[in-house]
Amino acid sequence: MECGDHRHWGLHGAAGLFLVRRAPGPRDGALGPVTDVVLQHRAAWSHHGGTWGIPGGAVAPDETPTQGALREAAEEAGIDPAAVRVTGRHVLDHGVWTYTTVLAETVSGRRDPVAATDPESIEVRWVPIDDVAGLSLHPAFADALPHLERLLEAGG
Repeated sequence: MECGDHRHWGLHGAAGLFLVRRAPGPRDGALGPVTDVVLQHRAAWSHHGGTWGIPGGAVAPDETPTQGALREAAEEAGIDPAAVRVTGRHVLDHGVWTYTTVLAETVSGRRDPVAATDPESIEVRWVPIDDVAGLSLHPAFADALPHLERLLEAGG
């Protein structure tokens, strides 16, 4: 998909899963702070290869961005869609193309197993939230990260 002076992946947009784990809250049902996030070290041959971002990719014509993000995360990182609770969405809208970041947290409250399950990743792992900014991040993810963190703090 052409957008101004650059191309985007996915005729129907793209989506990624920003999966976090929270510490236990101070009381039952309360949200604790985010402690970890699942990140994907992108294969060298991919767009902005060698950087870190979230698992995701093109949305298929018959699925919603949330369905696409969950499918891509399962394909790329072995994340079981039943093991996550979607808490919000953030849409980057370029008019002719959108990228939806699906915010989610683990249902178990644990670091459920993740792994690079296809050739699009060098590595997939849980990263302490305080260490994320120190990684070489995909530029669009780096730009979005402060806003995504604010959304997580607000519980979404």
